[in-house]
Amino acid sequence: MPSFYVRAVGPCSRVVRGWVESQKTRCRGAHAIRVLSGQMERLPPAIREFVVKGAELCDPQNIHICDGTATENETIVTFLQQEGMLKKLHKYPNCWLARTDPKDVARVESKTVIVTENMRDTVPIPASGIKGQLGNWMSPQDFERAKADRFPGCMRGRTMYVLPFSMGPVGSPLSKYGVQLTDSPYVVASMRIMTRMGSQVLDALGDGDFVKCLHSVGQPLPLKAPLVNSWPCNPEKTLIAHVPDSREIVSFGSGYGGNSLLGKKCFALRIASRIAKDEGWLAEHMLILGITNPAGRKRYIAAAFPSACGKTNLAMMRPSLPGWKVQCVGDDIAWMKFDTEGRLRAINPENGFFGVAPGTSAKTNPNALSTVERNTIFTNVAETSDGGVYWEGLDQPLPPGVNVTSWLGKSWKSGDKEPCAHPNSRFCAPAAQCPIMDDAWESPEGVPIDAIIFGGRRPEGVPLVYESFNWNHGVFVGASMRSEATAAAEHKGKVIMHDPFAMRPFFGYNFGHYLSHWLSLQNRPGLQLPKIFHVNWFRKDAEGGFLWPGFGENARVLDWIFRRVEGEESARRSAIGYIPAEGALNLQGLGGVDTNSLFSLPKGFWEKEVQDVGKYLTEQVTDDLPPQIMEELRGLEGRVKNM
Repeated sequence: MPSFYVRAVGPCSRVVRGWVESQKTRCRGAHAIRVLSGQMERLPPAIREFVVKGAELCDPQNIHICDGTATENETIVTFLQQEGMLKKLHKYPNCWLARTDPKDVARVESKTVIVTENMRDTVPIPASGIKGQLGNWMSPQDFERAKADRFPGCMRGRTMYVLPFSMGPVGSPLSKYGVQLTDSPYVVASMRIMTRMGSQVLDALGDGDFVKCLHSVGQPLPLKAPLVNSWPCNPEKTLIAHVPDSREIVSFGSGYGGNSLLGKKCFALRIASRIAKDEGWLAEHMLILGITNPAGRKRYIAAAFPSACGKTNLAMMRPSLPGWKVQCVGDDIAWMKFDTEGRLRAINPENGFFGVAPGTSAKTNPNALSTVERNTIFTNVAETSDGGVYWEGLDQPLPPGVNVTSWLGKSWKSGDKEPCAHPNSRFCAPAAQCPIMDDAWESPEGVPIDAIIFGGRRPEGVPLVYESFNWNHGVFVGASMRSEATAAAEHKGKVIMHDPFAMRPFFGYNFGHYLSHWLSLQNRPGLQLPKIFHVNWFRKDAEGGFLWPGFGENARVLDWIFRRVEGEESARRSAIGYIPAEGALNLQGLGGVDTNSLFSLPKGFWEKEVQDVGKYLTEQVTDDLPPQIMEELRGLEGRVKNM
């Protein structure tokens, strides 16, 4: 096996920076690192330097340069099996189950930071005595100390994998590239699904720019303590840091989800939103779907919902309305740029779905169930004794004699107090397997966006759907988003949280500056701005039951949105926006829907909403709040007062 040399503990004062140079150098106190797969000399110089610096810092035993092939993936999965991190699910072709350490189950927002010289570049300065809720800032000096406390020697005894990946179709003008260094083979297997990863990316990247992603589970070998579920992690030292000025991501201590799959939230939202601001486009926490009416007319919609609020279900919906068709472009993230004709075009930068398993069923999302039947990694779901998976809300009866083992490895039966699957358990599946993927989902130029939808879980007060009055008002609607907290992060309980643009955990820079960026789009000549809407599938009656059936019936709301985009006069003005005119919503065959309650605007509720939103924006964004947003707030206050 070829080797190259880096400094270890010892008297060697010189660090070898290149492959060719390393062959000429023999330095006492340095040690050889084997390259198990790939060729260092074929890496572009900037990537090679990144790899060597990472090896110098983390001191792995081996290096594996990933090519993304099926053969390589089989080797990785076999190793994960041997290590006890994956278990074969014999009921489905090429499907696997992982159970994590119970301390490593979700995004860790409290330990996720943005590193800039100036704090105000990252977060607004909140009002005196108020804790900021719009991101966490870390100074470069504190970051370097934190990195120095964690990374030296952190991969000792392990293999450092080099993952070249593309966010978006390889070669698309809307795509961006990254290289992740990681000591987690689970991350390698997952990133192969979630991104375009491998040799073709190196060929396309060449000497071009890339985002540097460094990740370690933080458990060098030999271990100092036994692992839980064979899952290496270091929750006490977890840190997920982003350095937007130098386009870097540094993650330590967590092996799961958005903490470790650095192409996902870290790159595709936090770093990309900053790149988008600098380059004049949008990187958003939005699904993208295509919808075709019975006449064959097609439109594309982007929609922003907080995690676990139905993004995947909407993106893969089976419409209940005859003649309508929905196709999926993406279920989580949208990168949107204006073309030369002023149309907003979007790509899904991801290559797979990392969806929440609980609640996914044949009723809520049959297309998702079809998608995950093969080539899928399940994490923290329950396992059935016949080699299948199970979770809350699956709504499939277990065959006689089939038993369930919970995500904690315990025997489980219906009625037990503890859930069988973790509320944030996931499936990681290739997007191409979805039976309703849009024909243009990998189009290099992206699909044209005609409408943008905001939404969240609001059990009271907020109507089923309304349309903004104009672009400024639509940006205010996004800024005012509130929703029940979800299990995707470490929050507990169903409290109503402010989640502007469904981006609160994902802003890569100051939210006030983000709002200014959105508002500035209307000042660019020749742009065709999409209409903006707000939806709420989750309003409840006095007994706690949902007023709207949701799922496939949501096509009725999309039908109205479609017609509004087409210019149909089917709305009436209200204090909060345009809502469907009497009879404008197609409810034929539905029956039993209380539209009066669905669209009622209780004055007391909206008076409090104005107060809460105003308090949040003025306390959290303070001097960075654009004046247009304050104007929209005052306008809403006046209209509510006159209701």
